[in-house]
Amino acid sequence: MSDPMFDIKAPGVDAEKLVAEIRAATEQKLAAGVYADARIARAERLNLAHLRDADEFLNFYLKCLRDAVFVDISDFPIRERRRFFGPALVALKKVIWGLLKFYTYRLWSQQNQVNGLLVTAVEGVDQKYAAKLQELERRIQTLENQLAAASKAGKGT
Repeated sequence: MSDPMFDIKAPGVDAEKLVAEIRAATEQKLAAGVYADARIARAERLNLAHLRDADEFLNFYLKCLRDAVFVDISDFPIRERRRFFGPALVALKKVIWGLLKFYTYRLWSQQNQVNGLLVTAVEGVDQKYAAKLQELERRIQTLENQLAAASKAGKGT
């Protein structure tokens, strides 16, 4: 921490040790997959540590996107916190949910199809450009090698 953003000056607080512990805990949680959530990925977008390596960040973000792409269409429990009319409200909500479930599932399944296609498209574009970059880098290396060989041949004569 040669250039700290802020300085902690409190008696008995070792800022370097505190930052090291936070980073270690974060790395452990990242390795365990705790942060593989779309909401966390959105927050991580501004994390300077991830922005240092754009390829690593893009891979992390695509993994989070893949994990969160589909809408959860599983049924859910209906609860009511109010005590007085609670059971009647729960029964009413269950009837309404039963009537609307078919339409809701159709919408959710269509949204899941669109989400899946979009993620596949984004991954396809990423792979296409990664392959194109790799080919261009290979061609540049070949040209540099040819230039170096021509330069050596020119100096040898």
